[in-house]
Parts: sequence; C-alpha cells; structure tokens
Amino acid sequence: MDPDLLSLTLELRPLPPPVDAPDPPTWWGRAAQALLLDVVRQYDETLSQRLHDHDNPTRPFTTSTLLGYSPRRGLDPQRSYSLRLTSISRTLTALLLKAAESGPLSPGRYLELDYRPLRIESVHAETTSTQELSAPYLLAKATPERRVALELLSPTYFKQSGKYNPIPQPDLVFGSLLDRWNAFAPIAFPTELRRYAGECLAVSFFKISSRVTPFKGSGVRIGAVGEITYTSTNYDRYWMSLAHTLAEFAQFSGVGAGVASGMGQCRVRQALRADDQAPPPDAPSEAA
Repeated sequence: MDPDLLSLTLELRPLPPPVDAPDPPTWWGRAAQALLLDVVRQYDETLSQRLHDHDNPTRPFTTSTLLGYSPRRGLDPQRSYSLRLTSISRTLTALLLKAAESGPLSPGRYLELDYRPLRIESVHAETTSTQELSAPYLLAKATPERRVALELLSPTYFKQSGKYNPIPQPDLVFGSLLDRWNAFAPIAFPTELRRYAGECLAVSFFKISSRVTPFKGSGVRIGAVGEITYTSTNYDRYWMSLAHTLAEFAQFSGVGAGVASGMGQCRVRQALRADDQAPPPDAPSEAA
C-alpha cells in the first residue's frame, strides 16, 4: 500500500542573495509554504490552488521555519540549514516524493525562500501509513501507557471561540489531531475522543514557554513550545490507544493552527523523565 504520511527534510546551503533582495524574514514559515505550493503547482495546478485555500482549516501539509537560522547571525554560506515539509494525504505524499527523487526538491537542485537562493544538499524522507501508525495500538493486545508525552517544537496555538489560545489543553491538542485524522485517514475515530481528552486527561508534567512569532504585516502570534505530558485520570485502554495513535500522528499533521506556515510542529517525546513515570493502572477498563 502506498504511504499517505510523509516527513521530508531538506538540508540546504545558502548562496549569495541578489543585490536588491529585501532583509531576510525572522520567521520562514510563510516562505516555506509558498515553496511547497509552487512545487505542487509544477505538477498539479488545481491541487496547488486547493491547498492554498485559507478557508480550509485542515489542509493536509505542514512546513517548518528554516531550522538553524538565527536573525542575529543571518544566513551563513558556510553552514547548512534544514527545512521540513510533511503531508497527510496520499496524493500529496506521492507528489512530494516524486519531487524529492527527481524533481525540484531533489539533491543538487536550487530553490528560493523569500528571494534567497539555496542549494539542496540532501533529502531525507520518512514515510508510513495511518494503518501502520495505528496498528500497534489498535490491533495489539498490550495495554497502552496511561501517559502521553509530547514535545512542541515550534510555537503552538489554537483558535477557540474567535480567540487565539496558546495553552495546550488536552481537549484542544487531541481535538486538533482528531480533526486532521478524520479528514484524511480511511478509518475515522469517534468524535467522543475529544470529550475523553477534556474530561479524563490531565496535565501531569510541563516545561513550556511562550514564543512570539511574526504574522502577516505587523501582526504576531503567541504560541507554546516545550514538553508536556498528559495522564489519564480515568483509564480506558481503547481511548488511550486512540490518544497514543494521534500522538504518533502529530509529527506528520502538526498540532493547532498555522501548521501550514511553520507553527505547531510536534513529536512524541522519545524518553519520559524519571519522575514522570507511573506504573500502569491495576485494572484498566476494556470498555470502548
């Protein structure tokens, strides 16, 4: 089966910019989004236009800012930088893989980010499917952990009741992941998972801080970065299996708002802190 989930990391080396190039941005997310849409346009203009639709809150891709860049140091031709693009749509995944193998995102090609030319030094692609991602939790008989730990790698915020909320509350985090999963995965998860997260998952550890990110014009967005752990206060094997699946999904889908322009980059924490461990519940419920 063809993969529907993709994480594509480009290693880039900057070249001297044009003489009349404007000052580089402090946040490269919008430039990365423009790059992805332009690459898609070269293969499928209709798809590119559809992905550009700002009225669609569940666009099937994320981008990062230019990783390793510091506004204070600027772009150094002696250094390499990284850019990460992801997809949660089988069609888009196939297109980006083609572009990375022999097209405009392949090693040795040149690209532009905000009028800055960069050479693609190497490309690393990680692919999987929603079925493979969920199988260890939904098909295995092992009891999933009662805790889910995430790392927010770029500023993360949520649109809630017409306002922007930078606090990664359990219902907002897992509700955001659930919306993206159900929009593109072949098998939808129950919408009651959002309620379970809000009522039965509590923050048991956090080490987060706020970050201000430039937005359109002179606007800004405030988001959270750092580590956070959610613990079930009313353990249920089925619901926690879904929560763990969505946590693994986060590295491809992003979390919260603005993921198309670099916000909400997220991954499962690979190792929990020693004081963040807890034994599994004595008698987990098997109810679904």
